[in-house]
Amino acid sequence: MILVSGLNGINMPTAIAGLKDDRYEGDIFTLYAGNGSLVPPKVTLEQALERKRPTILVFYLDDNSDSKQYSTVVSQLQAFYGRTLDLIALRVDAIPPKKTYAKTEAGYYYSGVVPQTVLFDETGKVVLNQKGSVAYEQIDDVLRKVFKLLPRSESVELRRQPVNEFNTELIP
Repeated sequence: MILVSGLNGINMPTAIAGLKDDRYEGDIFTLYAGNGSLVPPKVTLEQALERKRPTILVFYLDDNSDSKQYSTVVSQLQAFYGRTLDLIALRVDAIPPKKTYAKTEAGYYYSGVVPQTVLFDETGKVVLNQKGSVAYEQIDDVLRKVFKLLPRSESVELRRQPVNEFNTELIP
């Protein structure tokens, strides 16, 4: 018994997942945002544009610290707007390398940086194209215009509440 419990700690790999490093630990939406429903995307960009619904396209990498931290914002967007828009979280390594892309292909909008967020209105017009992490509130402001909702200053204020070590949740 002593031999077995003594060997338990020797040469055992440890699980190291780091929000602030560029190591691959698995799907970032499952690990850091607690939301495995974002991947794989339910529709392609072409399908989303054909549906004439507002669409958010997020480019990311699973082994990028900025993408890992941004995953909670993407999850919050889905929580509040997921039934009224298409949210496409796309790993950039899934973009087929081509010299040119059609406007209905995600590669057309990718700028070579992760994360990157592109927001289309219901007509397919790009109304936001931001490189790097974007605050939920900034995207929410644009979505409020797209959906013709009251501005934040005239509606219930949302505050962040920690859910766990990685997640936050917006509450009224």
